[in-house]
Amino acid sequence: MPFRAILGLSAAVSGHLRRGLSTAARHPPWAMIYRTVLVKSPVPGSSIQLRVPPGASTLFVPDHLVDLRPRPDPDSDIVALQSGMATATSGDGLLLLLYFRDGSGTAPFVTAPDGRRGRILVGLDLDPDVTRFVCNPLSGQVFRLPDIDGTKKTASCCSVGLLTRSAHGQGPPDRYAVAELSEDRDAEKRSFVTRRFLSQTGEWEKLVDLPSPLPLPRRMDIYPEVLAFAGRLWWVDLSWGAVSADPFSDRPELRFVDLPSTSVQPVPSTMTDRLAAEQVEGVFRRMGVSEGRLRYVELSQKMPFLLSSFVLDEESNCCLLDAGEQGGAWPNVGGACRPTT
Repeated sequence: MPFRAILGLSAAVSGHLRRGLSTAARHPPWAMIYRTVLVKSPVPGSSIQLRVPPGASTLFVPDHLVDLRPRPDPDSDIVALQSGMATATSGDGLLLLLYFRDGSGTAPFVTAPDGRRGRILVGLDLDPDVTRFVCNPLSGQVFRLPDIDGTKKTASCCSVGLLTRSAHGQGPPDRYAVAELSEDRDAEKRSFVTRRFLSQTGEWEKLVDLPSPLPLPRRMDIYPEVLAFAGRLWWVDLSWGAVSADPFSDRPELRFVDLPSTSVQPVPSTMTDRLAAEQVEGVFRRMGVSEGRLRYVELSQKMPFLLSSFVLDEESNCCLLDAGEQGGAWPNVGGACRPTT
């Protein structure tokens, strides 16, 4: 089973890994992985260069694990463009979801005014090959996921998350799910489509016609980072709210939680408005898991610069202003968050 190949799954090994993440002097309690790098190495697994936060760590993956395209002729105008990054974590610190984009670009040779010769990038391959992995960054064990729909041309599947689960509800996880959520824009009625990979089956499957939980006839602009929290995956639109689902369920029940009413943005009416909104999202707004809570954080864009932090209340399924902030609680009423009196 793929999960066993990654974790070893003995209690001793899983316990050691957890202790390594939390108590061992050479491992920080958490880490930021800046990038993943392909390297020429005969070893079967990955290695990590851990840096104590706020320093950024780097993950190294042997290039023989990726079926790279043949390299272009060095004298041609075409250059190879390869990149990789950690796109999601499982939430328990043991697994990472990685991908490598293997594409090309058009970069002809030019001569600068000072006589130096170099390349200038004038075009990009918009449909690169994509390879995804599940990786244990501490043990170095790597499992390559099958290609989605049997093809490497899946760069459009960018909102993919990873969730682990224990058969007994507690203790070391013994299975995982990788899932991607998208709106079915070809359907007559509003619905979602999920593609998921289960470690129990070892293959991708497609779940269609999932009823939309969205309260308004508005499409979601899903941010690439998918969060794992409270036994569910969360796909976030930083201008509106988040949809969550249990990827282990054969018929996932989608749930929607909107942002505080003061943070909900109107639908961009022009391309200029959309580009301006994208500059705000991910820079002035973030949603993530911290200290066991799902948090939405927003930084004002004008002086005085104020940082507002909200947490999800799991019982009421609504946003609450974090303790210590002014303004009180923000219960979800009628599909919108508003301050209490």
